[in-house]
Amino acid sequence: MAKAILVKNKELRVDYGHPWIFRSDIETVSGQVSPGDVVEVYSNKNRFLGKGYYNPASQITIRMLTRQDEEINQEFLRKRIIAAWEYRQRIADPNSCRVIFAESDFLPALIVDKFADILVVQTLALGIDRYKNEIIEILNDVIKPRGIYERNDVPIRELEGLSQQKGFLSDPFDTKVLMSENGVKFLVDVENGQKTGFFLDQKENRAALEPLVKDGRVLDCFSHTGSFALHAGHYGAKEVIGVDISAHAVECAQHNASLNQLEGVVRFEEANVFDLLRSYSDQKEKFDTVILDPPAFTKTKSAVEGAVRGYKEINLRAMKIIREGGFLVTCSCSQHVDNGLFINIVYEAAHDARKTLRLLEFRSQAKDHPILLASGETQYIKCAILQVF
Repeated sequence: MAKAILVKNKELRVDYGHPWIFRSDIETVSGQVSPGDVVEVYSNKNRFLGKGYYNPASQITIRMLTRQDEEINQEFLRKRIIAAWEYRQRIADPNSCRVIFAESDFLPALIVDKFADILVVQTLALGIDRYKNEIIEILNDVIKPRGIYERNDVPIRELEGLSQQKGFLSDPFDTKVLMSENGVKFLVDVENGQKTGFFLDQKENRAALEPLVKDGRVLDCFSHTGSFALHAGHYGAKEVIGVDISAHAVECAQHNASLNQLEGVVRFEEANVFDLLRSYSDQKEKFDTVILDPPAFTKTKSAVEGAVRGYKEINLRAMKIIREGGFLVTCSCSQHVDNGLFINIVYEAAHDARKTLRLLEFRSQAKDHPILLASGETQYIKCAILQVF
């Protein structure tokens, strides 16, 4: 097996358990090695650090699979997949959950989501993509889904020298899949929906709405296919308005409202949230609870400043239309906006809106998206639940 020697002192991050080794961390690679192969990793003093798969075309050149001297084969993959599935069965509703969360489940760049009896798979790096057939075989044996769909239509694969593609990894099935989350029904489009078809990472934050919304008027901004809005209706809100700029998302959300017999309570509008919040403020509209769950305003460090302005604007506008003592549920999925920065943005928005905030909870992603302490990249969801005065 080929051997990668790290630059002096670059082993510290690996020693602490971070799974990524960048191109600039590697001093030499010796032996016969092809892109996607597993290599042994050593410190500059020739101390064994573990094994990972290697791709010189990627800025993340080695993704660590293990810190042990063990063989990387189908049995290795089976043990990791079984461990991930047993964890989900213990801490999550296995009807709808993320079965494998990449580095956090020690299977870098592998995503597996479960919607009822259908699995959706992403292999986002060359090293894991080479094991795709073995992974599908194991998933069929361990979880026994009705079908598996591949959603590798993501640009990040091109950085690994892989093509974008999607399609069936099993016998064909209807790609509109009915699933349940916290007792709410959703039709998930695993073929054309965003990411793998549905955002499972906010499941527990959506359940946290229950004590906030009963008999109230609720506004759900950036509602996508209606997940927060429908939970609010399910938990007894009197009126819920969901807003999204996508006509397709609004159509899907309305269909999901019908699935849950909530048409008389929950309705959806196609609109620009920034414009609508200003309009509601001008019209003196008031809500008991406002939910902000926008898409990532930045995917790079260089764009953080603009993202900060965007988050501040929507939070400020939302606070102005919340009744005294009402609630703001505000979220960010921008990895480059950390917890401290996000809270500070909300705090500054409250100052400018002349509002006082009381923090009830500060939440993260659901437990089926576990956070690897050694890898800050695995923590990305921020969800603050605040009372507004």
